[in-house]
Amino acid sequence: MTADVWLPIPPDEIEGLPEGLNYRFWDGGEDGEQEFPADPADCVVYVVPYMKRYPVKVRPLAQLSHLRVVQTLTAGVDDVLSRLDDVVPGVQLCNARGVHEASTAELALTLTLASLRGVPGFVRAQDRGHWQGAFHPSLADKNVLIVGYGAIGAAIEDRLVPFEVARVARVARSARTTARGPVHPIAELPGLLPEADVVILSTPLDDSTRGLVDKDFLARMKDGALLVNVARGPVVDTGALLAELESGRVTAALDVVDPEPLPPGHPLWHAPGVLVSPHVGGPTSAFLPRAKRLLVGQLRRFVNREPLANVILTTGETGV
Repeated sequence: MTADVWLPIPPDEIEGLPEGLNYRFWDGGEDGEQEFPADPADCVVYVVPYMKRYPVKVRPLAQLSHLRVVQTLTAGVDDVLSRLDDVVPGVQLCNARGVHEASTAELALTLTLASLRGVPGFVRAQDRGHWQGAFHPSLADKNVLIVGYGAIGAAIEDRLVPFEVARVARVARSARTTARGPVHPIAELPGLLPEADVVILSTPLDDSTRGLVDKDFLARMKDGALLVNVARGPVVDTGALLAELESGRVTAALDVVDPEPLPPGHPLWHAPGVLVSPHVGGPTSAFLPRAKRLLVGQLRRFVNREPLANVILTTGETGV
């Protein structure tokens, strides 16, 4: 048996890969049916292909009988989690913390500013050749609530600071204190929502956050508030959001939706006060250099038998 690493980036394009491992390129191919690069039983580290359909990502898992590490190139691992029953015990699942913070935080600010300042309306007016001035709200002096204060949530706040917001409130699973101030537990959301002009979602998707933004959550948002979702689509109850958008009480900017991809004719496409981008928070020019650095660092730790970074769980230790 050899110690193979399956990489979705050609190994010769990654500088600094440690010796002692056999590197195989596999990204599923254009149609998701690409042949495996070697015997799956020899794979000890599987790096999940990025921006591929769910069936492609999980296709090898059941055959990787000597697997020790699954490394995603996404911050969220919800798609892989659903198939960990196929994986042998003792496998460490690691996410891509450090890869997507810059890009996703940039998009969160882009969506926020574009929505507040009426950029979608300007683009439509430009298409018609129509000069259409208007008065729009500014991000300055607004209260912003970040729901999901991990690495991406903190990166979003870093980028909010220069815009002279009045206040940033932070929410995570449990309370803690940061250099910028307190992080509130999710149980305090009901009291924080009515004060927020902008609510930015950057929380992982799991059982505790699926459907978090439901009818009650939205009802607690103040009139005219903006909801920005750069987390996962199922964090928001689409039906409940559509009802609020149709009423005109709130607006939304969504990089992720449920269902996804959003099918033609879906009411979200044409709901009033909504801006939709096609899940582009991560795939930018910032992705590849950060992804390569992550992989080199993780594989060096693996070869040197050092603790891996970004470990989410180990199979067999958490009941999966």
